[in-house]
Amino acid sequence: MAVLRIAKMGNPALQKVADPVRDPTAEEVATLARDMQETLEDIGASGLAAPQVMVNLRVVVYRIIPSRIPKGSGLKSIPWTVMINPEITPTTETQTEVWERCLSIPGLHGKVPRWPKVSIRYQTLTGDWLSHNAYSSWAALLQHECDHLDGVLYPARMTNLSLLSYNDEPGQLARDVANDENIDPLFVDLVESWPARKRWFPKQTN
Repeated sequence: MAVLRIAKMGNPALQKVADPVRDPTAEEVATLARDMQETLEDIGASGLAAPQVMVNLRVVVYRIIPSRIPKGSGLKSIPWTVMINPEITPTTETQTEVWERCLSIPGLHGKVPRWPKVSIRYQTLTGDWLSHNAYSSWAALLQHECDHLDGVLYPARMTNLSLLSYNDEPGQLARDVANDENIDPLFVDLVESWPARKRWFPKQTN
């Protein structure tokens, strides 16, 4: 296995529509999935799409670990999952905004409209088709990764670019964390490690 280089925003590999995988059972697809998993493990992240490692195929690898589950979401941990040729369909009529980061856009975070509930259909490494529903931050993660397969980065989905911020200046995020418990703990940690929080939100700190 290998740790792969992750392309950053501006790389042409992130701007293409990825090609369908013709044979999900091919050994090179399994090798790619293993390398993507090792890459995520190396940096402690949750999801990765093949275009982010400059492979123009419709492959996503993801997991949900307990430390990334928002309070009150009702989510449970999900082991490593490989999705090949995924197809995602909203199952609600309105979107909600959620905070996101991206390995291809280091140092930044933004608030992105996402469908709170979706249906996902994909092939496994054995070529079988699976389908299930997803909700909350799980649904947002799947939408984020599937966007990569169509050459879309999360800032393109944002409707208010004033909510695109540096991780070490999480002002609006800090306001949201103070008022909403259903936020990915990763973003809560950003706020808690922000030295200026006591200046801007003195009543909301311990």
